[in-house]
Amino acid sequence: MVDPATFRDVMAQWPSGVTIVTTLDADGVRKGMTASSFSSVSLTPPLVSVCLLKSLYTHKLISDSGVFGVNVLAKDQQEVARRFAGMVPGLEDRFEGEEWTIAETGVSLLDSALGWVDCRVVHEYEGGDHTIFVGEVVAANNARRSAPLLFHSRGWGQFADVLPDVAGVADTGLVQVMRDSGLEAELPDAVRMVTDAGVRLRVAELQHGDDADAVLASVPWPADRSLTTVLVGDRLQAQKALEQGVGAVELVADCLDPASVTKVLACVDGIADKAAVALTDPFAPERHEAVLEAVERLCAAGVREICLPDTDGAATALAVRDLLQEVVPLARPASLRIRLDGADRLALVKGLTALKSGVRDFDTALGGLQHSVSVEDLIRLLGTLDVASPVDPEALSSLAERLSTIQTTARAALAARNTVGAAG
Repeated sequence: MVDPATFRDVMAQWPSGVTIVTTLDADGVRKGMTASSFSSVSLTPPLVSVCLLKSLYTHKLISDSGVFGVNVLAKDQQEVARRFAGMVPGLEDRFEGEEWTIAETGVSLLDSALGWVDCRVVHEYEGGDHTIFVGEVVAANNARRSAPLLFHSRGWGQFADVLPDVAGVADTGLVQVMRDSGLEAELPDAVRMVTDAGVRLRVAELQHGDDADAVLASVPWPADRSLTTVLVGDRLQAQKALEQGVGAVELVADCLDPASVTKVLACVDGIADKAAVALTDPFAPERHEAVLEAVERLCAAGVREICLPDTDGAATALAVRDLLQEVVPLARPASLRIRLDGADRLALVKGLTALKSGVRDFDTALGGLQHSVSVEDLIRLLGTLDVASPVDPEALSSLAERLSTIQTTARAALAARNTVGAAG
């Protein structure tokens, strides 16, 4: 007979998914543990199995209650797996901090899991020091699309990431560049064409102390104002922008300055579901922990969107991946956006990295104005990856062609102004 150590080493080479198995004790209190011995058994009737060590407390609970749930974990749920594996010292309630659903049997089912099945035990089979529980699936839910969390060689890992079905695009630079270049007369057509193409558009940038009424009165609003945003500097400006029907107000917070984050939180109090907050220079290594803390505070306040700009294209693709792997699960359910630098030759590589890390929305600029990656390039990337977008590619191509003269004029005007300024 093979010795147990060798057997364990061999079986450790077999990768499996990671689940949370939940059940109830005699008093109806929810209980759960991390497990990998889970399998589909039958389609008709729908049956699954879990295989548990007989000495486990959860084994006795399932045998006594006759019910269990299996929650399939995603790649970003290692912390949940650790918690239910008893690897977090001093933790009193493994279920705290997550959202749970009750379906048919009364067991708790994890809302953020890739999917779950709710089961009644129909068979128990002896399996050496384990028992094989076969459960009839009485309810199931396929919650979200992502890569699964895997267990292999006594460690947790993941497959190559799954790309999203859909990604969103916003233009944050065109309007301000055209205003700065004295091209206000061309703005109405530009705004209409951008929003008609399905691109969300920042239509104004307000600094603290600016006359919001005057600036907003000069905006050539499109028919669908929900596709517009306004960058604001204070609460009064935010309220005035929202009164105009904008889809979101944008603010900026310095995550290294707790007072800056506190100020933004005060500004969005009561309107957080319409607020998008950008964190300054988030990929700088020294800001890592401050970014995570700021994201937690913003999400706790119910902020709708959080933007992470790659300032000056300074981040490496590895730095983008490492930060996003931590921020994406923290940010949920807020939408996480990323802005890439148009002058960075690796911008689209980082865009792919962001997509594979769970980012679904991007801040861009038509033609790459204002140092952002261009809308056209990003849409082209999404198309090659088979990732859908609300943006109409044909309309965007037509738009890029029709606005090419305006872009050239804008750049020339900016260059002329810079030359005059330098000469002065």
